Amino acid sequence: MPFIKNLVLIGAGHAHAFVLEAFAQRTDPMIAITVVSDSGLAAYSGSVPAWLAGDCSLRDTQIDVAALCQHARATLIESPAVALDHNAQQITLANGQTLAFDVASINVGSTLELPATHGDGLPYLLAMRPLSSLHQRWQGLQTRIQALPAGSTQQIVSVGGGAASCETLMSVLAQLRQRRSDIDWQGHLLSASATLLGDAGWLPRQLTRRALKRAGIQVHPERRAAALVQGGVQDEQGQTLPADIVLWATGASGHPWLAETRLPLDDKRFICTEQTLAVTGVPRLFAAGDCAHFTSPLLSSPVPKAGVYAVRQGPVLAKNLRAACHGEPLVAWKPPKRALALIGTGDGHAIASRGEIGFSGRWVWEWKKRIDARFIARFNPPFKP
Repeated sequence: MPFIKNLVLIGAGHAHAFVLEAFAQRTDPMIAITVVSDSGLAAYSGSVPAWLAGDCSLRDTQIDVAALCQHARATLIESPAVALDHNAQQITLANGQTLAFDVASINVGSTLELPATHGDGLPYLLAMRPLSSLHQRWQGLQTRIQALPAGSTQQIVSVGGGAASCETLMSVLAQLRQRRSDIDWQGHLLSASATLLGDAGWLPRQLTRRALKRAGIQVHPERRAAALVQGGVQDEQGQTLPADIVLWATGASGHPWLAETRLPLDDKRFICTEQTLAVTGVPRLFAAGDCAHFTSPLLSSPVPKAGVYAVRQGPVLAKNLRAACHGEPLVAWKPPKRALALIGTGDGHAIASRGEIGFSGRWVWEWKKRIDARFIARFNPPFKP
């Protein structure tokens, strides 16, 4: 008689939501599923800018992982992984518990390499990752701004020239200006690159630059942030940009505990995977989403760290985890050559970007909100696949 296989899902990222949905729709009595996560609620990254802008509540952005586990007949342990031994097929959790697995998958997102700090009187730092604890850091900022005197001026600097940095700064500024209209909020974007949005086309970049200007944000290109110092952000040339609050949205890296494993990692601690999403050289272990380093002959560079790719990986990951538990062949995941990015501008508008194509408007923001709401509703009771 065949043995029941233990499948452990490490993290409650977007790809694992699809895995749980697949097992809820087609149960498998020969597979026992355990999910380990730091919380029974998981934020959907696409909705975070709307929450930061004050357009929705925190709960509106969250997937009810506990309910989804129950729907899939999976056991949820609210304690994150802190160590993994793939040779012993064992995971250690923050609560000291150890779990054995036959097949496991890692979908824990990414964190940030924080800046160096020198001296006292540093600006308040709001790191945008890890996403799971962003609400705690955001609450700390809310408490701070409530104590600011009326009529004061606050300089907010967002570090990073990608879509996340631009969108975060516009969203945060919109809410702070609404909450404390008696304060002069001034925005700055510090980018190491000469252009915004990386590989995006000319039109999306121009639309983003126009939105930043409309929000009163000054862009400082070709200035790489090096450290937080008294009163601001110091760049690599030693110049200081005044700052009271710094939004840090650059330097993504894998979680530090991964460095203590013997898994194949790139220089940023991201887990190297095969085309099947199996970890390179470790056929019983898979990785997806931001924590994975996935390369493909279809792309000129590794898959970007964006939630849309974890969403696309989800159905293939679900199929391959089931196949791995039964000793069946795996299938390859084929990444899209381009992905649609919808960037909120904090003022009830959004920008759509896909390659060279770009357009903006209030209708794009409403479209984005509908897409995000449908995604979250899909994994929350009553379930709507």
